[in-house]
Amino acid sequence: MEQAVGDEGQTTQRTEPPAVFAAYDGGSSCIGDARRLATGFLTEVRAVHGLPVSERALGMTQLVVSELVTNAVKYAPGPVMLDLQLSAGMVRVSVWDSDPVLPDVAATDPERVGRHGLEITLAVSQAYEVRREPVGKRVTAVIALADDPAGDVVGRPDP
Repeated sequence: MEQAVGDEGQTTQRTEPPAVFAAYDGGSSCIGDARRLATGFLTEVRAVHGLPVSERALGMTQLVVSELVTNAVKYAPGPVMLDLQLSAGMVRVSVWDSDPVLPDVAATDPERVGRHGLEITLAVSQAYEVRREPVGKRVTAVIALADDPAGDVVGRPDP
């Protein structure tokens, strides 16, 4: 939490949205570490900040983190950076890696085993973005934190 002085000399409280960042060496052990970081972050958000985080959101965030970090480890040499940020009832999962090649969904093939990570990420996310960086790329997916009483995902646009 940050203290700021208001226009009239009054002290006001200003809080930044909860966020966590980690850098990994790119080895396969970082996939589990990244999942644990996401779980710990959302558990803290629920317990400490009192924000609603559904079990679905926790599971989907773990899944998206796992898929994005796995792809970064598999296709990009070197380090991987994971950034989780809360904003407007959503968690933004961003993964940076050193490979400038943008991911794409593989062609439909009922015989294909694996390479479904991007399809999964697109299916469970409310938003998705890939952006080239000066070095490498950043892949971002956004997941709603709460479900409504009817079981629909909060934040998903109506069809």
